[in-house]
Amino acid sequence: MMMAYITPPQDNVFLTLFGIDIMWYGVIIGIGILLGVTLATKEAVRYGLDEDHFTSMLLWAIPIAIVGARLYYVLFNLDYYTQNPGQIINIRQGGLAIYGGIIAALITAYIYCKKKNMNFLTATDAAMPGVALGQAIGRWGNFVNQEAYGGPTDLPWGMLIDGEIVHPTFLYESLFNGALVLFLLWYGRKKRKHPGEVLFLYMIGYGIARLFIEGLRTDSLYLGVFRVSQLVSIGGIVLGIVGLWALRQKKEQKNGSKKKRRKN
Repeated sequence: MMMAYITPPQDNVFLTLFGIDIMWYGVIIGIGILLGVTLATKEAVRYGLDEDHFTSMLLWAIPIAIVGARLYYVLFNLDYYTQNPGQIINIRQGGLAIYGGIIAALITAYIYCKKKNMNFLTATDAAMPGVALGQAIGRWGNFVNQEAYGGPTDLPWGMLIDGEIVHPTFLYESLFNGALVLFLLWYGRKKRKHPGEVLFLYMIGYGIARLFIEGLRTDSLYLGVFRVSQLVSIGGIVLGIVGLWALRQKKEQKNGSKKKRRKN
């Protein structure tokens, strides 16, 4: 019986300009960022945020996120990069850790919102569907680079790498993030009552998915015997749950205060 496995392209060069190869990885990441920014900006306008301030925040957050993603990856591969320091800035073949990018972007957004008197939780609620969309698209950069895959499998949707059929974990995460985009948009438009809910739901949802998908991967970053992304995922899940709980407590306290004023 013939099986149709996922087969990555053999050439990951998109085009060559003036002797410089433009890699598919960078093109796909760029498309993901562009579409993610477009969606996030539309959500920001719908939430009533100043579009110019929000766009300026993204213009700061995105490049800093790229630096954070690379720094995160390098820090957990110090043995290699201390021996090859010239490769630290070479991201054309991959090596961007999404958690490093998200952490750097959130810190940048928080500082920017404080300076511009913009509500940080509302801004991140607007941004998170775009972040998830960018991730869903960007994971296909891992496909063309033949990276971010799992161990051997006999499933019909396996990925062919070096003559071996493996779990296409990039695909699992891409599909989940696509579903997460739709969920966050639905929740933000139909169910959201307090700033921060979309952010915390993203942290919980993506954290759970990454926790399990990371367990299948063969190229994880490690801290001792622990997979770094799984540790960060657990931290994100906990923070998300605590954040939603805090918002609920705040709502109950506010409702309680209103009832007391009515009685008086």
